[in-house]
Amino acid sequence: MNIFSMLSTRAKPVLVALVAIIPAFLLGGCSPAALSAPIAADSPGFFNHYFIYPFSVMIKYFADTFHGDYGLSIILVTFIIRLAIMPLMMNQTKKQMAMREKMAVLQPELEALKEKYKNDASMEAKKQQQAEMMQLYQKHQFNPLNIGCLPMLLQWPITLAFYYAIRRTPEIAAHDFLWFSLGQTDVILPFIAAAVYYVQFRVSQAASAQYQQNQNNQMAFIGWLSPIMMGVFSFAMPAALPLYWSVGGIFIIAQTVILHKMYANRTLKTA
Repeated sequence: MNIFSMLSTRAKPVLVALVAIIPAFLLGGCSPAALSAPIAADSPGFFNHYFIYPFSVMIKYFADTFHGDYGLSIILVTFIIRLAIMPLMMNQTKKQMAMREKMAVLQPELEALKEKYKNDASMEAKKQQQAEMMQLYQKHQFNPLNIGCLPMLLQWPITLAFYYAIRRTPEIAAHDFLWFSLGQTDVILPFIAAAVYYVQFRVSQAASAQYQQNQNNQMAFIGWLSPIMMGVFSFAMPAALPLYWSVGGIFIIAQTVILHKMYANRTLKTA
């Protein structure tokens, strides 16, 4: 059972719209030239001043601490961001686990309700089925909207700001890290970023496999599409960005494993 499949038909468009609107709102008024120009303290715009510029300052500060190693600076700031977001993700995981437990109990009754009305396609039957479904939700205190999607929405401005901070800090492009130049495209990093995103998807699916009744073809498609798109984007981007994506993805993989084990153990103890 994944987050998106738990949402009601009405809730799904709302979540998708919010995910699309937040970046557009934050970057509203920013021209393409402004979004690619070097970031500075006097760069106009609320998002530039309070989000992107502070991250650029952090990157340069830690790079100076590491004697000009901007690669290590990007890795460290990525970990700091993920650690700052982690309490929100812990709360989200806790809510998801609770909702999945309720869904595991609720699922047989939903299947029975579906079977009851499978041969009646009338509008009246659909309304009655919907009413009985809502009664089941109330009976089991199941709210499809209460699944902790807020952390996903709140982290958008943070991760988006860090992305643009990397793109708009010109000092990064003049440095190397490991085998690649941070300001040039690399032929190896895109494959690493794609592999990390695929593993991230598989770990997320495996962590919730015990609650899944069947394979969700839509999610399986996303599982392949996401790493492919990440690899394609990485081939067109300076190596600093796929480095950031890879490190962030590795952190999320570890976080997913740890949090699901932690809350699964708590569930077993209280069962």
